[in-house]
Amino acid sequence: MTAPRTVVITGASAGIGRAAAREFGARGDRVALLARGEAGLRGAAADVTAAGGEATYISVDIADHTQVDSAATQVEERFGPIDVWVNDAFTSVFAPFAEITPEEFKRVTEVSYLGFVYGTMAALSRMRPRNAGTVVQVGSALGIRAIPLQSAYCGAKHAINGFTESVRTELIHEKSNIRLTVVQMPALNTPQFSWVRSRLPHRPQPVPPIYQPEIAARAVVFAADHPRRKQYWVGASTVGTILGQRAVPALLDRYLAKTGYSSQQTDQPASADRSGNLWEPRDDDVDQDHGAHGDFDDRSRSHSPQLWLARHPRAMSLAVAGAAATAGGAAWTLRRN
Repeated sequence: MTAPRTVVITGASAGIGRAAAREFGARGDRVALLARGEAGLRGAAADVTAAGGEATYISVDIADHTQVDSAATQVEERFGPIDVWVNDAFTSVFAPFAEITPEEFKRVTEVSYLGFVYGTMAALSRMRPRNAGTVVQVGSALGIRAIPLQSAYCGAKHAINGFTESVRTELIHEKSNIRLTVVQMPALNTPQFSWVRSRLPHRPQPVPPIYQPEIAARAVVFAADHPRRKQYWVGASTVGTILGQRAVPALLDRYLAKTGYSSQQTDQPASADRSGNLWEPRDDDVDQDHGAHGDFDDRSRSHSPQLWLARHPRAMSLAVAGAAATAGGAAWTLRRN
């Protein structure tokens, strides 16, 4: 059992961040919860305490670097030096690129990309003097292989990968003991599909297969304990997406052009209120705590054999090698035909 740590989680009011907060709390950690929505933050703090940890929460717009840095100062004043910083906050717009305004695209980028930059800045400025700490970036398979209707979100997730690689090489150059790692996630059953801004004719949904956020949370905690340069891939769909992008990117372009619109929508008409949480939180009222789960519990998987593989690198290497060989063979057949 490790000694209690001080952990900061952005986007902690719902989804992956909310589930990860419970996981860290169950270890007895001191968990600082950052997000905008008061109801979700209060609920997350209650979850951490119930699990056995200690919690504090701060309402923060992660797109404002001064708010992020101030929050980090408050955390260290309350709990002491930050050991782990988890960047997870995001927002999005479900719409074709031609229907997204410049202001909307900028806002998504500020939250979903620059929020990670500001969080990493705040963490590293405090970890560097101690030469210790870990930053976990919650990424996505869509940061490797983009899909239609999510251009702003996909662009932000791609940017996180490049930014993290650059900073990691600087830390290696400095011979630093600080670690940065990325956890690439699959489609998850989180509240985002109910509260992001959407211009789609039908309700948005995660592209199946769908996983429960607790799977992602366990991966985040494991990555915090075992940070490594090589990314963690969560879910068989993430592995397949990334390897497919490496092997047959042009084929995926055509496939997603054909299926990417329908696979991201249910058969239910969109609600009248589709303003989403782009500018204001959807959980700013006491009765609006959305929790970790979205509306797709009956279609979501609670287990991932691939997560076990991610925790056992040798087995994972063999599995990836086999999958890569299969993908390569499929690509050769497609090209020949």
